Amino acid sequence: MMNKIFIAPLTVFVVLFTIGLFQTKQAIAHCDGLDGPVVKAAQKALESGNVNPVLIWVLKKDEGEIKKAFQNTLAVRKLNSQAKELADMYFFETLVRIHRAGEGEPYTGLRPAGRNLEPAIPAADQAIESGKLELLLKILTETVETEVREKFKASQSRKTSSRMMSRQAGSM
Repeated sequence: MMNKIFIAPLTVFVVLFTIGLFQTKQAIAHCDGLDGPVVKAAQKALESGNVNPVLIWVLKKDEGEIKKAFQNTLAVRKLNSQAKELADMYFFETLVRIHRAGEGEPYTGLRPAGRNLEPAIPAADQAIESGKLELLLKILTETVETEVREKFKASQSRKTSSRMMSRQAGSM
């Protein structure tokens, strides 16, 4: 149990950190999607009536707030289908907002399901779910190799251009 609690957030962190090292554009947050791991854990928790699956996504100091939001959500869900839908969304937003704050990141709302994410992100989810890292490691290795080769090629090109300019300046 302790391994699972530690490994899931750690794996997501490592994947996102590695991808972030090589991207020039802003990385997409995965945890704020309606099909992301935080909301999926929230859905499981609400269906089972057990808050524990979501607590791995928040800091220890925030667990009380999540437990209170969870209990409020369970109470409101019983009223009718419209109340259930509204209560679930409240819980998803509360959980993701507190999770993002724990990462030191702003909460900018929930993102729609089905976004086009980098291939490593779904592979990380699959690795967490299955306990198998092979596909994730393959994707990360290929991504790192491609990025390093591109950056190396660009630096060699700049080096060559710099030498040519130096020679031209010296012959004048």
